[in-house]
Amino acid sequence: MIDEVVVLDYGGQYSQLIARRIRDCGVFSELLPHDVGLEEVRRRNPRGIVLSGGPASVYAPGAPRLDRGLLELGVPVLGICYGMQLLVHELGGRVEQAEVGEFGRSDLEVSTPGVLLAGMPREQTCWMSHRDTVFEPPPGFRALASSSASPVAAVESAERGIYGIQFHPEVVHTPYGQEILTRFLTEVCHCELTWSPASIAEEQVARVAEQVGDARVICGLSGGVDSSVAALLVHRAVGDRLTCVFVDHGLMRKDEGEQVIRAFRDTFKVPLVAVDAEERFLARLRGVTEPEAKRKAIGEEFIGVFEEQARALARDGEGARFLVQGTLYSDVIESGGRPGAATIKSHHNVGGLPEQLPFELVEPLRALFKDEVRAVGTELGLPERLVWRQPFPGPGLAIRIVGGEATRERLDVLREADHILQEEIRRAGLYRELWQSFCVLPDVRTVGVQGDERTYGHVVVIRAVTSDDAMTADWARLPYELLETIASRMMGELREVNRVALDITSKPPGTIEWE
Repeated sequence: MIDEVVVLDYGGQYSQLIARRIRDCGVFSELLPHDVGLEEVRRRNPRGIVLSGGPASVYAPGAPRLDRGLLELGVPVLGICYGMQLLVHELGGRVEQAEVGEFGRSDLEVSTPGVLLAGMPREQTCWMSHRDTVFEPPPGFRALASSSASPVAAVESAERGIYGIQFHPEVVHTPYGQEILTRFLTEVCHCELTWSPASIAEEQVARVAEQVGDARVICGLSGGVDSSVAALLVHRAVGDRLTCVFVDHGLMRKDEGEQVIRAFRDTFKVPLVAVDAEERFLARLRGVTEPEAKRKAIGEEFIGVFEEQARALARDGEGARFLVQGTLYSDVIESGGRPGAATIKSHHNVGGLPEQLPFELVEPLRALFKDEVRAVGTELGLPERLVWRQPFPGPGLAIRIVGGEATRERLDVLREADHILQEEIRRAGLYRELWQSFCVLPDVRTVGVQGDERTYGHVVVIRAVTSDDAMTADWARLPYELLETIASRMMGELREVNRVALDITSKPPGTIEWE
């Protein structure tokens, strides 16, 4: 049984990051609604509880409250920002609205290190984001530190196992933040730091085997890292009772279909049905130019192909009861898993498969973040090109043909241009430094001169961005020499292309993909 620390979400923008950082320390952690209920927390038998930050004031009507029963579980509690203010307010300290809020970098002065800040510099920087401020700790608590706008920036009662910090240890702008979390986990909660890719794989294989039993399982394999790792975990659990269905819609990047088939069928010996459906998808996209119409057409066609293959397997006596999906923990949160959080997007991880399909879901990655999925993929031996494949839209290259129909000719031009881009970026050693890099083919032709002749060719737009989570992104400052090489190759090797442009738009105001 692995140790777990529960993070209760009070609506802070960094709440998800707290759980990430605790996992980085080697302890499993999940983000739960602040009002999840005392019994659910007790059922998990956590080694520690963290109360996240949040935008509310402890004095605001309807502000999230603290269930005092959490403090009676005999489990150490750490409050961060709003979480600390809740603890102080509930336990008799003084929280007031300061004249000036404290946002961004701040200087922290440690007066009494206590347990939480022991061994750290007396003066350090930290990241603040609050308007209410603690002026006096509760009875029986010690004030550990202060900042220019926070008379009490950290408190603790080691006897009661209750700790609070006004700043955010989970962000990189707090240099000693990870050390503070590690001290809480090891010195206070006495956790064993055993959460690792190997332990994740072992635990999920056991869970899948218990869930599935002797039944058969089907998986829609896209070639992305999420579905690939999910498929390998399930295969390790149930062996040949898993059948993967790979639908090649002709909208993938160059050679990707062959790479997926080779990895799963030849290397991992996973039963795989590969469906060449390029003609079918091209026919469905004929005359379609609007991006949402493209997405809908591709999604519906994918569903049709997948359902046909599922029925064919059933006729052959291979009927499946379970469907594998590569749902991630971030998908769960974005789909409205947080109380009061907006539903950012609904995730249907197998090309938009409808809920009425007669399968029970197997989601072995549901508790994992993307970086953990990559680590598990590496642990399972997944090829580097699949583990580190940059995000790729479900509708594929069709929505990177902007303003026009996704014809075979345009797809081939875009595929070859993208291949040149990826090849040169890998050669420069920059592939893993970029969140995404790809080409866009607008429905535009321009005049050019090639070989003393007038040309009227395609424009290829290069898009490369850096990001941590895709919520914001900055355009990548690719070296000029690299850009020159890429453009020269595209115009020299692709007769249809006579102009190459660079997109230098950040997100916001733009988006990463054009459509």
